[in-house]
Amino acid sequence: MTELGATLRGLRSTAKLTQEQLAERSGVSVRTIRRLENGTLPDARLATINQLAAALQVSPQTLSPPAALLDGSGAEAIAPPPPALTGRSPFQVHGVLEEAAGELAREIRRRWRREEDQRQVRDPFQLPVRWRPAPADLVDRWDNVQRLGPGAVAEPLDLSGDLPDVARVYRRIPSGRLVILGRAGAGKSMLAVRLVLDLLESGCSQIPVIFGLGAWDPTATSLPDWLVGQLLRDHPHLAGRTPGGTRSLAEALIHGDAVLPVLDGFDEIAEGLRAAALRELDTTSTALVLTSRREEFADAVRATGTPLVWAAGIELGDITPDDLAHYLPRTARSGNGQGWDPVLAAAREPGHAAGTRVAEALSTPLMVALARVLYADGTGPDPDELLDPVRFPDTRSLEEHLLAGFVPALYRSRAPERATSGRPPKAWSAEQAGRWLGYLAHGLATPEADRHDLAWWQIGDNLRRTSRTLAVALTAAATVTAATWSVAWLTPLAPVEVLLLGLLLGPAAGLAFGLAHALTIRPGGRPGIEPSRTRLRLRRHRSVVRGPRRALVAHLGGVLAGGFAMGGGTALSMTVERSLYYGFPLTAPMVPEATAVNIIFFGLVFATAGILVFGLLGALEAPLDTSSAATPSSLLAANRTVVAQQLLLLVPLLTITIAAIGQALVIALQGALGPLNWGMAGLETGAIAGIGGAAAYVFAFTAWGQWLALVRFWLPLTGRLPWNTSAFLDDAYHRGALRRCGAVYQFRHVRLQHHLARAHRRHDDRFADADLSAPATDAE
Repeated sequence: MTELGATLRGLRSTAKLTQEQLAERSGVSVRTIRRLENGTLPDARLATINQLAAALQVSPQTLSPPAALLDGSGAEAIAPPPPALTGRSPFQVHGVLEEAAGELAREIRRRWRREEDQRQVRDPFQLPVRWRPAPADLVDRWDNVQRLGPGAVAEPLDLSGDLPDVARVYRRIPSGRLVILGRAGAGKSMLAVRLVLDLLESGCSQIPVIFGLGAWDPTATSLPDWLVGQLLRDHPHLAGRTPGGTRSLAEALIHGDAVLPVLDGFDEIAEGLRAAALRELDTTSTALVLTSRREEFADAVRATGTPLVWAAGIELGDITPDDLAHYLPRTARSGNGQGWDPVLAAAREPGHAAGTRVAEALSTPLMVALARVLYADGTGPDPDELLDPVRFPDTRSLEEHLLAGFVPALYRSRAPERATSGRPPKAWSAEQAGRWLGYLAHGLATPEADRHDLAWWQIGDNLRRTSRTLAVALTAAATVTAATWSVAWLTPLAPVEVLLLGLLLGPAAGLAFGLAHALTIRPGGRPGIEPSRTRLRLRRHRSVVRGPRRALVAHLGGVLAGGFAMGGGTALSMTVERSLYYGFPLTAPMVPEATAVNIIFFGLVFATAGILVFGLLGALEAPLDTSSAATPSSLLAANRTVVAQQLLLLVPLLTITIAAIGQALVIALQGALGPLNWGMAGLETGAIAGIGGAAAYVFAFTAWGQWLALVRFWLPLTGRLPWNTSAFLDDAYHRGALRRCGAVYQFRHVRLQHHLARAHRRHDDRFADADLSAPATDAE
């Protein structure tokens, strides 16, 4: 053992670190540490000494005297460099926070293992993913990446490796900042997944969490706040409070650097926001991993004039024809592996035009995966059709063919797995699946950005404002009509009166709730009704999390307008019903005056009751205690439970409040508005409004109600989605067309999403004259 090795082992033992822990903390590989300690690597590089010294919190001279500090060629250093700068270290979590962090890590591991299984990443083996150092103008200086002090001379880090080495390569970076670049479909996302799983398996001190960057607006939300919001969306249990009660568990984990953000898809941020996003990332000092297409990242670097601070970078290479020759024949499951022989032979033959096009088209993991699905089972065409020069004169036509055949192959190749509900799977045709998936893909494109999160509570937003309002109005009309008939049969009214009253009150309520819903729709057509992560509590608790005040004001404003319209419509409906039943004209003496008084009176009653009841409802909300393993179906079920709780509370509250406020207004306004009567009629009116109004409120102002009215009824009625959309999405996930990311779905590949959206627009007459095509090169 050398003097350097003995000193290193002694310092490591004093710090109570294993070789693996020291490797993780320093970024030096375990193999290098082991060789230094046993003396088989007597000459250490200066950068290695600096990294180890920083990790052990000693000076480089303590670890090795100046005479032993050698550069890479073995020459003695002229002077020892200053110690490395210390970066931010993750804080130690204990108690409730430790439990939350552990559950988060377990859920992340389960989620991405399942994702790899769904993508068949390891079947029959992992495609080789190679990389090279990123261009120097897109990464920071090596002394900054290594966090060295003033005057230190840094040598380039060895970032070479392949897919199994990605975690070890990442640990070599002292700053903990890595940019992964690559072209569309190069495998950046799956490399990020493999990095996350490897870091979790090796006991990383931080919890690596993948965040899709496409939805981030850096001009509106800082990175830490946005990360907190994403954690709360996908892991609702992190809405719980820390023991001190000052912030949520998600905030504590993010602001305490307990989470390693793996930011996937920088290029998916809106083009005009990328420079702002890079500047925002530069304001943080946390370790992070960023994936992006090269050109989009390079444009942002040029716009800001500086790369991502402290970040090293790698750029992914292409799949070679030799890789294809080893891989594709082994993916054939019907004994037709030899079907690839002529294709692969042509791809490996220099100067073969068709083979060159195939090699170019299949040079990314994305296109190889599409080809695998399309030709794996042997029930469709043979792979040698890819060599047809008439059908596929260029590389892009080959790629479009693979994209177009992906969904039909999924729905032809195998029966779907049993859904999570346990029900027998539904057999949808490839044509139906393609049409419905195309509609969903098209709906993710907005004037503001191209979204990638397919959230069940936002699917109804794809409809026009008029369609959504009409659907809400019809649903509210039906519920109030049913409530009127249910309650009025218990009154002395004649059956004909009951029938007429229901037929008149329903449309009046539909107009009122349609108006209220339309008033809450924000500019751009997005109502912004998200699933409630709340449950009712009858006593105040310090862990209560309030919603945004602006959203609450807009919500209550809609309730106020709708309540007054509902009251006025009720008064007018009652007048019309009596006119029809008793046969007096609406222009008879005193009828218009009495109707006007009733409109004012009922409007005040319903508006006041609505504000009081729905304001109280907001005050009785607290975080929903759900499992961290959030899925779209679990969040939908949880929101359905919340809505049922709200109904149980709203019906009696509205009934009693309307009856009580009406009686109070009778006493207060008696004489001013003329003779007023309420009594038992007020209780009957309150019961009708309580039952019908509460149900109509659900359809107009809750995410689950919107899902039911729009996605389960309106869209299937117009043929744009299946009647059981939830089962269809779950089936598409099990087939591999979609993936799950917490509480939302995403298309398996963004290029697939764009292809399906373009196909939908080509077949929809409304877009025939519009230029809505996506760029030719999309993100993976």
